[in-house]
Amino acid sequence: MSTISRDQVAHLAMLARIELSGQELDTMAGELPFILDAFATVGELSEADVPGMSHPMPLTDVFRADEPAPGLSASEALSGAPEAQDDRFAVPRILGED
Repeated sequence: MSTISRDQVAHLAMLARIELSGQELDTMAGELPFILDAFATVGELSEADVPGMSHPMPLTDVFRADEPAPGLSASEALSGAPEAQDDRFAVPRILGED
């Protein structure tokens, strides 16, 4: 098991932009070696014949096929509009001519 000093934990916390109290620095200095050893153990288990994967189970596409849905015609959609022009809603200009 490697040892990590309190100063190293403080430096890592500064790089990660994490503010830790003095007690938290001491706690993390004691816990980080165990965490790093766990990662090292997992790294030892990796085998060359195991392909890399993003998910342990095969994923299937859950989307439905695109099908046209009934909707409003242009005239039906514009029937309640206060003003229409060229089969579109007419709205006041909010930007200048520039």
